[in-house]
Parts: sequence; C-alpha cells; structure tokens
Amino acid sequence: MKLHANAALSLNKRRLLCQRVVEHGWTLTKAAEAAEVSVATARKWVRRYRVEGEAGLVDRSSAPLSVPSRTAEHTIEAIACLRRVRMTGPEIAEVLEMACSTVSGILKRIGLGKLSRLEPPEPANRYERRRPGELLHIDVKKLGRIERGAGHRVTGRRRHNPDRTDAAGRRRRTVGWECVHVCVDDFSRLAHVEVLADETAISAIAFLRSAIAFYAAHGVTVQAVMTDNGSAYRSVVHAIACRTLGIKHLRTQAYRPRTNGKAERFIRTMLREWAYGAIYASSSQRTAALSGWLERYNTRRPHGSLGKAPPISRLIGNNLLGSYT
Repeated sequence: MKLHANAALSLNKRRLLCQRVVEHGWTLTKAAEAAEVSVATARKWVRRYRVEGEAGLVDRSSAPLSVPSRTAEHTIEAIACLRRVRMTGPEIAEVLEMACSTVSGILKRIGLGKLSRLEPPEPANRYERRRPGELLHIDVKKLGRIERGAGHRVTGRRRHNPDRTDAAGRRRRTVGWECVHVCVDDFSRLAHVEVLADETAISAIAFLRSAIAFYAAHGVTVQAVMTDNGSAYRSVVHAIACRTLGIKHLRTQAYRPRTNGKAERFIRTMLREWAYGAIYASSSQRTAALSGWLERYNTRRPHGSLGKAPPISRLIGNNLLGSYT
C-alpha cells in the first residue's frame, strides 16, 4: 500500500474510523472529526468496509473503468506493424488518418518511440590485450575549479546570475576548468592521471610523454594508444609526436564512446571516489589528494575485471616490477 505525502488516513486509521461507526455506534460526523477528514471521506470508507470488509480499505487505482475515446487495440496493433516496417510517426498518422500526437503517444507507450528500438540489442564487445603496454586508453575529463569552498554538489546551492555581473556592473570572472588527463593500460588496468590547465595538443603530447615514462618505470613498453577524435589528437603535432615516440595511434569510432570504454569507466570511478568523494576547500587541495587515491587504485583497490585483484598484480604476475612494489 503506497500513500501519497498528504494522506490523512493510513490503513489502521481507516480501520479505526470504520469500526467506530459500524461497531461502536459513532456518528459519521463525530468519526470524521476525530479522524480529521471530511464527512464525505468517512462515508466512502465506511461504505466500503460494510460491503467488502477490511479488503475495501486498500487503495484502488484512480484510473476510470472505461475511456470511450481510447484508441482501439486493433488500431494500436496496426500502428505497431507499420512502425516495424520503419514508417515514421507522421507517415503512420497519414495512412491511418489519425492525429500525429496520438500516434506519437501510442508509439512511446508501446516502446517504439525511436526507430533504434527496432534494431536487435547490440552484443557487448569485450576485449583485452594480451600484454601490458600493448594498448593504452587515453581520455580527458573537465572538472570545474574550486575557488570558494565546496560547490553545489555538496551544498545543494546553485548561483543564478544570467548576466554574470557584480554589484558594480563589472563582469564577474568565471572560475574556469581543469582538465584531468587519464591513461589506462588495457591489459593490467594500471592507470596514470595528471591535472593540466587545458586539453590542447601541447598538453596532450606532454601527458603522453609522462604516461610513457610512468609505464616505463614499471617495466612496460608502450606500443599503441587509443584516443577519441578531439582536436588535440587529430592535430599534426600529435601525429608527429606519436611517430617520434615510436607508438601507434588509434582513434575511436565517431560517436562511439564505448570504443574507449576502459578509459570512460575509469573516469566514472575516479569521479566518484576522488573528485566527488570528499569535500575540498580548493582545486589545489583536490589535486594534492589525487596521488594518494591513484596509488591505492593501482596497488590495493580490488578491481572487478581482474578477479578482485589490484592492477599492479598483473604486472607482478608478468614479472614486471615497478615503483609501487
């Protein structure tokens, strides 16, 4: 039994109301006053109690028993059949001489509001490289800078100022963003993260060099990297840098973030456990906490895809020892 927030009578209160009238001889007016409800409400529950017993005190659906204007079932089936031959909503409405809004509502109700629903579910494309360094997943996540203590995620307050000006009419300085560059090894899930000022090609190349040095310190030779199609990764200087470093650069399929899913999943964990997992007074404090969290992620935190073992265990299992061991 689900009661709305303003419900005056629970199941027990309804039973007490009815028993006072039926068994104890109270008047409807007196019982309604004691229950703090109207006489009409008291009369409804007493009538149900007399006819059905306690079963009549349970909430019922407020939907009408009949809807004369409801679309017939055979028409709904016709709409579904036409949709399955990939006709659009307006085309179906024209063929059946119905309003577009009616057809649209029915399509949404039967789960065919989008043509993509007609396609079979795409199978999971799971893969894992055989050796550390064979493929690194690289991505960037923007985080708003912390300037005046905790933000709206903690306080629940948002500042609304459309013109973004102060009391003197001067344009307020925006806080801006920090770019968190992340890198995850496909085989071991060993991660490397840096907080940089931007996501330009120069910053992307600097992070790439830093990542290669990080994995080299763990005995891992990087062979290829995978990124999205951001402007920094499509630039000529980034391509030259990859050739100079002797690594292959792969880019994800357009509009398919799941291609770089390991980096996307790592970012989700990173945001939950580090970026939004504590209250920081400033951006520098948040950045300072990153190294400790990352060390725990790589060396102690159980990883679901690694049989509850930390990423560093895969390097140890492959006789690759690094600075964490």
